[in-house]
Amino acid sequence: MTDNGTAIDAVLAEHADLERQLSDPNLHADAAQARKVGRRFAQVSPIVATYRKLEAARGDLEAARELAADDPSFAAEVEELTATVAELETHLTDLLAPRDPHDPDDIVLEVKSGEGGEESALFAADLARMYIRYAERRGWTVTVLDETFSDLGGYKDATLSIRSKGDSADGVWSRLKFEGGVHRVQRVPVTESQGRVHTSAAGVLVYPEPEEIEEVQIDESDLRIDVYRSSGKGGQGVNTTDSAVRITHLPTGIVVTCQNERSQLQNKARALQVLAARLKAMAEEQAQADASADRASQIRTVDRSERIRTYNFPENRIADHRINFKAHNLDQVLDGDLDPLFDALAAADRQARLQTT
Repeated sequence: MTDNGTAIDAVLAEHADLERQLSDPNLHADAAQARKVGRRFAQVSPIVATYRKLEAARGDLEAARELAADDPSFAAEVEELTATVAELETHLTDLLAPRDPHDPDDIVLEVKSGEGGEESALFAADLARMYIRYAERRGWTVTVLDETFSDLGGYKDATLSIRSKGDSADGVWSRLKFEGGVHRVQRVPVTESQGRVHTSAAGVLVYPEPEEIEEVQIDESDLRIDVYRSSGKGGQGVNTTDSAVRITHLPTGIVVTCQNERSQLQNKARALQVLAARLKAMAEEQAQADASADRASQIRTVDRSERIRTYNFPENRIADHRINFKAHNLDQVLDGDLDPLFDALAAADRQARLQTT
């Protein structure tokens, strides 16, 4: 029996099996399966590496203690190795905490204007740009699937697909899953002639994107599909053909639109991907709600109407109300410098998961 009971034994066995699968040339004939195996391997590898470091440190500590019994000069090394072992044990326990199974996933992200009219729409566009710039910093790919503009060029709503590259264990979802909720802004709107600070809000929805639409059962008879001409800022037409697609899922009332691809078929395929993501998230949210009233991660706890963050322009301050995070670098945050905030949210999430084990 190894440390942390059978948990480590199970991880070691799984790691060896994943290594075997990855060395099999036949695996790569199925790109989706190869990516799934690669991502899981990336998840468990840090656990195995930390465990091996811990075992080595324990061996060194035992040897140093034996030497220190005859030579007091080894006492400092014993003290140092004792601290190293304790640190590795804590880190290993942290790594063994239950993980969100969607962490490696790509996402669909929606921003929607709310209370505040034009100012809310302009803020929604600021949020979309913030996420796009963050994705660019991470080397991710962003596709704008749909966008509806306000009169001043803000976003009434916009839908983004954000995808990572490679088999990272910490995918797009692991970083952006905490963004769902209501974001509040305090600033002087461009429409304000008296220089007064106004408060408005925009909403963000985040869904893990299924790798394959087939993961979600969608009955064609439950869909109403409408086509229309794409439009740009101010409502002007940008396409002379009916290439834009609107899909309504009749049982739930979910409506998805996509107009930014080149053809109707491409827009339909993209819209179906977004619909699949929303239906899957809805089903998981309901299942988790039925299982527990006290849920820890975004998809389990964040009420879609919950105010999660305030962006105060006069003070250049951002405040996340869930973890009491505050920083006075709002300009940098809006330029995509989100990692300090996301790291703090992830740390709070890990702590909550550890408390449930």
